[in-house]
Amino acid sequence: MQRAQVDNFSKKQKLLLALTLIIFLFAAGQADEVSLDSALASIKSQYSLVGMSVVVTKGDSVVYSQGYGKRDIARNLPVDSKTVYRIASISKSISALALMQLYSQGLFELDDDVSKHLGFTLKNPHFPTQIITMEQIISHTSSLRDGSGYSAFLAKSYAQNPPPAISELLTQGANSYTSDMFSNSQSPDSRYFQYANINYGIVGTLVEKLSGKRFDSYCREQILEPLGLNGSFNIQDIENINDVAVLYRKSGINWNPQADNYSGQMPTPRDLSGYEIGSNGLIFGPQGSLRISAQDLAMLMLSFQNNGLVNGVRLLPDSIAIKMKESGWNYNGSNGNNYYGIFNHYGLGLSKTNALLQGENLCGHPGEAYGLVSDMYFSSDEDYGIIFVTNGGLWGNGSYSGWYNVEEAVFTACHNELASLGLTAINRAWPVDFALEPAFPNPFNASVNISFTLSSFSHVTLQIIAVDGRTVDTLIAEPKSAGRYTFVWEPQQSPSGVYFCLLHTENGQRALQKIVLLK
Repeated sequence: MQRAQVDNFSKKQKLLLALTLIIFLFAAGQADEVSLDSALASIKSQYSLVGMSVVVTKGDSVVYSQGYGKRDIARNLPVDSKTVYRIASISKSISALALMQLYSQGLFELDDDVSKHLGFTLKNPHFPTQIITMEQIISHTSSLRDGSGYSAFLAKSYAQNPPPAISELLTQGANSYTSDMFSNSQSPDSRYFQYANINYGIVGTLVEKLSGKRFDSYCREQILEPLGLNGSFNIQDIENINDVAVLYRKSGINWNPQADNYSGQMPTPRDLSGYEIGSNGLIFGPQGSLRISAQDLAMLMLSFQNNGLVNGVRLLPDSIAIKMKESGWNYNGSNGNNYYGIFNHYGLGLSKTNALLQGENLCGHPGEAYGLVSDMYFSSDEDYGIIFVTNGGLWGNGSYSGWYNVEEAVFTACHNELASLGLTAINRAWPVDFALEPAFPNPFNASVNISFTLSSFSHVTLQIIAVDGRTVDTLIAEPKSAGRYTFVWEPQQSPSGVYFCLLHTENGQRALQKIVLLK
């Protein structure tokens, strides 16, 4: 009889806990996510977006990830978490990361003459006594321009076997050379900023020269695979061609595909049997051809934000990651083309701005090509980041910045809900040193690190709870002294889904956090 009473009480406790969790989920998290969902759905409608992905990070975690609309109109395929986009010029940040990895190995200095590493002499013919440095190439201050010969050479680079050497575009008298590939008024020494894709064709070529590997292979092996990301500068590496978003522009009443319209068929691999590694990195699109999902791109954004470290994987030494974010060039009104204020501060493949979100200091990169618009920006002062990608829509000039009005709207909507995104319930009347820290990584696959801080000696219980209130695992249930503790949960038998870390003490302190297991 007594046992039955205990069992009955236990069931009541479980039910109460389940109800508490569900109430908390909807009250503290879902309401805010619904609010942001509603705002973004309205933005999609207002700007006639074909599809879009939005990701928000806080700390080391993705706290919001949502897709809207279609990735492929003809096949009626929706945007989802796996949707892969050709992200345009955000690719430059990853290309710069690849080159800076080689810098970290001591293979070059930033003030080196780029000719030393390219294998041919690269000089502005209008200023033949001045060298062009590695740093000037990465920061768009090299005096190079996307001249009249650039587009035709790019087409040949994509179509011919073997592809032409990039020196044919950049050497006087060569087949594809045009004099407007270089400024005739701004010398390399003047460090005049002019955004030019050709700079990153050179970056890709340098990665090949210094590493001895094809640019696409190097980036996949040294950046993407270590983080477990489905992305590449080579379409052949994408796991499922059906995940790739078609890029659109509208003409009349029709949305016309502009790029990546593969209709579910992986394109025939390009014959590169005659290609000489290090002769023309443009063929892999270091200036704009990285294909990746918004959620995977968030991991790369976090690596920049966290000074080279994400998910326990270090892509760059912290000192070099910090150097990438430093603004080597700053607009003073006459020392460059700042593109209506989008580029007022540019570093090594990353740009700083306080204009996209007024008063917020952000670092990252924008992109635009073939109807797509993309943005990857993280806060320089706080612990958040926002990614926005759309594969087509109808938008106009921004109301307060050089970005489009749709970009302003998305970033403003995300920032407005930022404080309440993510499920971390801490009673703010308790001392701030009682805390359940953001789980890392989150979402996770094989294991997740859960850390907490105690302000005083107490009996502590840390449990993993399913959404129905069941206790899935108990990581600790014992007295602990004041201090910081970390436990690892390895859910070998648990299915994918949402779980909760529940931390509580005998003193009545309680904290709850949502974690997501993806197998």
